[in-house]
Amino acid sequence: MEVIREAPLIRYLRWAKQFLKFFILSILFASCAALLLLLYLRSQPLPEAFIKQTTTIYSANGDVLDTMHRGENRILVPLQDIAPDLINATIAIEDRTFREHYGFDFKRLGMAVYVNAIHMDMQQGASTITQQLARNLYLTMEKTWDRKIREAFLAIQLELNYSKDEILEMYMNQIYYGHSAYGAQAAAQTYFGKDAKNLSLAESAMLAGIPKGPTYYSPFADFERAKSRQKLILNAMARDEMITPQQAEQAYAEKLVFRERSTQAAVDPAPYFRDYIANLVKNKYGIEEEQFIHGGLKIYTTLDPVMQKKAEEIVSSVMPADNPNLQVALVAMDPLTGQIKAMVGGRNYQESQYNRVLAKRQPGSAFKPIMYLAALQNGFTPLTMMKSEPTVFTYDRNKQYIPRNFGGRYANAMINMREAIKTSDNIYAVKTIDFLGPQKVVEQAQKLGIKSPLLAVPSLALGTSPVSPLELNAAYAAIVNKGEAVTPIAITRIEDNKGNVLVEEKTEKTLVADPVASSLLVNLMQSVFERSGTGYRVANELNRPVAGKTGSTDVDAWLSGFTPQLVTTVWVGYDKNQKVDDVKEGYLSKKIWAQFMESALKDQPPALFDMPAGVVSVYIDPSSGKLATEHCPAPELFYFASGTEPQEYCTDHLPANETPTPLEPPDSSTFWQRMGSWWKPGE
Repeated sequence: MEVIREAPLIRYLRWAKQFLKFFILSILFASCAALLLLLYLRSQPLPEAFIKQTTTIYSANGDVLDTMHRGENRILVPLQDIAPDLINATIAIEDRTFREHYGFDFKRLGMAVYVNAIHMDMQQGASTITQQLARNLYLTMEKTWDRKIREAFLAIQLELNYSKDEILEMYMNQIYYGHSAYGAQAAAQTYFGKDAKNLSLAESAMLAGIPKGPTYYSPFADFERAKSRQKLILNAMARDEMITPQQAEQAYAEKLVFRERSTQAAVDPAPYFRDYIANLVKNKYGIEEEQFIHGGLKIYTTLDPVMQKKAEEIVSSVMPADNPNLQVALVAMDPLTGQIKAMVGGRNYQESQYNRVLAKRQPGSAFKPIMYLAALQNGFTPLTMMKSEPTVFTYDRNKQYIPRNFGGRYANAMINMREAIKTSDNIYAVKTIDFLGPQKVVEQAQKLGIKSPLLAVPSLALGTSPVSPLELNAAYAAIVNKGEAVTPIAITRIEDNKGNVLVEEKTEKTLVADPVASSLLVNLMQSVFERSGTGYRVANELNRPVAGKTGSTDVDAWLSGFTPQLVTTVWVGYDKNQKVDDVKEGYLSKKIWAQFMESALKDQPPALFDMPAGVVSVYIDPSSGKLATEHCPAPELFYFASGTEPQEYCTDHLPANETPTPLEPPDSSTFWQRMGSWWKPGE
């Protein structure tokens, strides 16, 4: 039987048909598989990425006080706030087909595979902008096939979930430009001291070349090498018709002006205040360290950079260079708002970060106004008389307390409250607390904002319970505020990286003392800067009404005081409680206070301490304590709560058979009011 063989052509056609069928099925299978993969990738969320951003701290006038990044300085900005030339330069040198591909540049990928196969390594890269973004956001820099595969899938997911502009915006905010600058905005500020949106073509081409090798191509490291790369990028932009060849030549010839690089220690302002802010952010507002450092927060503070600079300069000039162990603290606050305007926590932050504004020390006689405020609300008047003489006090049945006046000086006569405050008489003070009861003084201090524990003992009148300069400053603010306490504020607002308000602080006022009593005390405290007052040595440095109180212990020297616009406390002493020389070293607290107050308020007119309703003023004969007449040789103007002023006239100096004629109080047009009417800033 004859076997009929199939013709070769027929066999070929059948084979071709089967191959075509297999090929089509393979294509369909691959397409379905690719579609299923895309649908799967599209349905899967991208890994969570925490992009480290720089937290910025602002002073009260909007200037940048500090940036927190710990080596990764990044400030996110939208794509429209990045110069188009920088965007185009980046695309031209990193991924010229970025707008056309879907996460991969297959031509570059094929070339990279070919080169790597020949050399049997993975040195040749072909990553697109999308792949680089995927790697920077989610992966490490290790060169393995596993990482490459994961990078590919993540790149696809990015392309499926975001538009090209969104990917570009993330990339431009992510890449590293060297010198701790991450992202276009930080890079523009680091190299050129400007925002990314204001970069020129030449500057943009320079920056675009750095990410290839942030150390190698940094113009700060090697300017000639950086210029060579800039030229390469400008030519690439011209090649892709982003700019003309003439624009490329002009940009290359343009002289670049870089931001001056200086040491961080030399430019950091208000270091103790910045530490205080960090402490508040983490401990008061509960913001975690990572969010504080890398969360891109915007922290708006109350610091006045002009006042702060003056405070630092005055402290530096007044404190003795030959005695570096003698320390200082200064804190200044707006008494109306509670906003902290200046803070100096020590002489040299590099040598000691210990903030003495928060340290607790014995305030000495600087505590007395708190006690006298309680006294004025409990039956005392500015004319209450007590004898200043050596006295032994007995308390708690059998305990004794024997205070002494400074230098052993006693009037050995009856003195009033004004004289007691003016000369800082300790006997008068202890007699006052003995009359009131120490617990009443403790309660008054707590109402004024003193949070430190206070011992309810007679010596409290002389400031033996430690408090911090910040606490004392807040208490004095309540006094000048007519009895309204304000909480010290250092931060007004904290925003997250999307502009959401996390914290907002507003002034809170609480009436904690009688307005009339507070105003009377302010007037009495002005006497400290009068002749024979404890602050008189610096009175010639002050050109405006001020009130305050000095304080001293064996190891501390204080002056706390105010104008209606500013309340400031200065402490001088040694960290290890070395004895302070009151004449030479203790005087420095007064000198710093006076110079700072005058300098800080230089551009503001002198302001009066006004009296509320319910206050009357009369002239008093200080020797008799009665209403002065025109014959009294040294009348003094006193203020009283209405109804508590003396009613009898002094007759000690009255001629025989003459009816007393009272001295009329001065009109409201005082010297300081007249001065304020013609005062001009800077005079």
